[in-house]
Amino acid sequence: MKKNAALALVAVVSLALTACSTDKEAQAARYARHEADLVTAQRNAAVDCSGTAQCDAAWVQTKRYIELHSNTSITRADAFAIDTDVPSSSGDVAFSATRVAKGTSGGATLTLFAQCRAMYGANDEKGSDYDECAEKIIKTQNGYVAFLNSHVTGQ
Repeated sequence: MKKNAALALVAVVSLALTACSTDKEAQAARYARHEADLVTAQRNAAVDCSGTAQCDAAWVQTKRYIELHSNTSITRADAFAIDTDVPSSSGDVAFSATRVAKGTSGGATLTLFAQCRAMYGANDEKGSDYDECAEKIIKTQNGYVAFLNSHVTGQ
């Protein structure tokens, strides 16, 4: 009887340890996938425009896109950069955009950046709001170029 109870206890502990290990592996895999998706989304959040008129129109729409997706107000918006205020709540995303001239024709590269409060902890480890933040950033950055294409002629 004691032997059966001991075997049952060993089986339960083994199952619990396996479940913990599997859960940690799943979390690590999700983190790795999000990190890769964040890198891709950042790459996808850059667009070239040609000529001053097209770039000006795209820059206006970039500001609008940020206003539509930000939880905080814009603190800077000039010909070269757009920045939102630093979020006061964890899980909120801060946005910025840059306009970098290309050549002398008025063309430029527009890039949307995003970061989130409490996304990373010490030593760039996963922070408390990582999953929520990663999903918001990926969705917003991946939607940026499509938004511009639908709102700017010739983009």
